[in-house]
Amino acid sequence: MASSREGRVRVPIRWRDLDLLGHVNQSVYHELLEEGRGALFQRLEENSFPFVLVHIELDYRTEVRRDHQWVEAVARVGKVGSKSVTVEERIELPDGTVAAEGRSVLVAWDPAERTSRELSARERESLGAV
Repeated sequence: MASSREGRVRVPIRWRDLDLLGHVNQSVYHELLEEGRGALFQRLEENSFPFVLVHIELDYRTEVRRDHQWVEAVARVGKVGSKSVTVEERIELPDGTVAAEGRSVLVAWDPAERTSRELSARERESLGAV
């Protein structure tokens, strides 16, 4: 079972996800990672906050094909800063093989001011900051 600091979701592979080589197109990996971040923040829902994605890095380890049928997108809270949270992410094949892994940096957002803002103590706590 996933901890409160981890989100995990099974995502089916669709025909539209494939490129001419028969594997998932690299742009789709970012959609899969977004599903994982969504699962993570759903677990943190009562203390969720508006954020913007400011950085993403991704290493492709092995192909994902249609015959895999589904993958698991996993997102875990890594580092919590004063305004940002680093999320460690991976895409796993059904057998547990890591197909891709990386990290994203999300910054807390003030919708009224249209700028970044400090994370509250409650938000930092919900993210597991010590």
